Amino acid sequence: MLTTDVLVIGSGISGLSYAIKVAQKLPETRITIVTKADGEESNTKYAQGGVAVVTDFENDSFEKHIEDTLRAGDGLCKREAVEIVVKEGPQRFREIVSWGAQFDKSDVGTYDLGREGGHTENRVVHHKDITGYEIERALLAVVEQTPNIELLTHHYVIDLITEHHIPGEEFDRDNLNCYGAYVLDLKSEKIKRITSRITLMATGGCGHVYKNTTNPVIATGDGIGLAHRAKAKISHMEFIQFHPTALYSKLSGQLFLISEAVRGFGAKLRTKDGQAFMHKYDEREELASRDIVARAIDNEMKLRGDDYVCLDCRHLDKEKFLEHFPNIYEKCQEEGLDMFKDLIPVVPAAHYLCGGIDVDLDGQSTIKNMFAVGECTNTGLHGANRLASNSLLEAMVFGHRAALKTVELVEKNNFHLEKINLVPEWDDEGLGVTKEMVLLNYLKKQLQIMMSDLVSIVRSNERLELAKWQEEEIYRSVKEIYKMNLLSPQLSELRNLVSVAWLIITQSQERKENRGAFFNKDLE
Repeated sequence: MLTTDVLVIGSGISGLSYAIKVAQKLPETRITIVTKADGEESNTKYAQGGVAVVTDFENDSFEKHIEDTLRAGDGLCKREAVEIVVKEGPQRFREIVSWGAQFDKSDVGTYDLGREGGHTENRVVHHKDITGYEIERALLAVVEQTPNIELLTHHYVIDLITEHHIPGEEFDRDNLNCYGAYVLDLKSEKIKRITSRITLMATGGCGHVYKNTTNPVIATGDGIGLAHRAKAKISHMEFIQFHPTALYSKLSGQLFLISEAVRGFGAKLRTKDGQAFMHKYDEREELASRDIVARAIDNEMKLRGDDYVCLDCRHLDKEKFLEHFPNIYEKCQEEGLDMFKDLIPVVPAAHYLCGGIDVDLDGQSTIKNMFAVGECTNTGLHGANRLASNSLLEAMVFGHRAALKTVELVEKNNFHLEKINLVPEWDDEGLGVTKEMVLLNYLKKQLQIMMSDLVSIVRSNERLELAKWQEEEIYRSVKEIYKMNLLSPQLSELRNLVSVAWLIITQSQERKENRGAFFNKDLE
């Protein structure tokens, strides 16, 4: 058995910033970070646009940022959460800078502020078009220099440890405690029991429940699946944000994201034959919120029978564009596209989960001693639709608040330590290795196709009912495979994706009005 004081699941901005703060405030405390890939592989790494934060108080204000966030959330944000994130944001941003993250500045030394859809002012700080990558780099450098943090790469969490796993322990879903997790060491192929006083879930999103997504392959809803099986409360899963402009490809999987900041820079959306169309859908045109732009694109594609629409950058200042978006330009070049001569084919793709594990204003879930931060959570900030570039800000602010609460709990030391010693080792005796991976791959593809066809940007009662029936069929197949085989990352990820699909479908059926990223054509 491995024992730690604080177990962090995930190595994006949420998990790393939280771990650094706890480690610095409690230097005698052991913090263990587990991540299923390399330390740098996370949704944070792929965040292009930047961090929405008020820094220019002459032209911007907290109230403007709050109102923009509330408008994007379409009436379902928790105002208190919004105010906390916006008002505490500048201090958290300065902290990230003090840890070594660099952001672009103008010739006069002020931050070069971008503007994205849904924002009424330029307030997005960025590092070219790889902001997330820069933040991840800086945080990992601090982690490496912090002696009481251990980073375990290629470790996959397969279950949270609660009263469910303790022999003879009474089970009360309204009074559960988290005692750590069972973790598969991908190198040794052994399942470890890691017990902890505090556990933080920082696992990111679930984009790969769909056929096309901007998310990396690790985004399989693991935190949601783990929390769901542990009986944590999970809400707002029907609000999946589709990014309007992913680079079109005939292949399924991760699509390259063309940042919203490109439209903020002046790019126009056009049909394949060159016709502008956003003026028909919103007075803000290309700078409308993501849900509006994504549905507009989806509608134009369906009306015309096209596979994509186009992003027009041909009229933009080439020198300034290359200064701001060198990696986007380079990627298009690799695909044989010249952004200043060609229309760039784009499609909406699953991008961000606006709901997730319910947490309070300190990041505590409904399971005691289990915190959650970042995309896997429902903090109330995003409501029905996330305002562009608010995600990294949320991770910073709630990572900080969760760290402060963790320090408070550790110092009180009011834990059921005697129960930790009762946690058994993982029992997989008598199980065999999955011999036919083709079954897992087939079921995963079926799930992704079903979700993309039936539970995507536009839904209907009939589609949701059919999706629920198909999900239940897939669930039964996965359950039988799980009973008979040793756990593998592929099987574990599929279990989590099935749980995520069920939550999205059933919570979509429960919603009786269209809000933000959720649209059921039968509710018009």
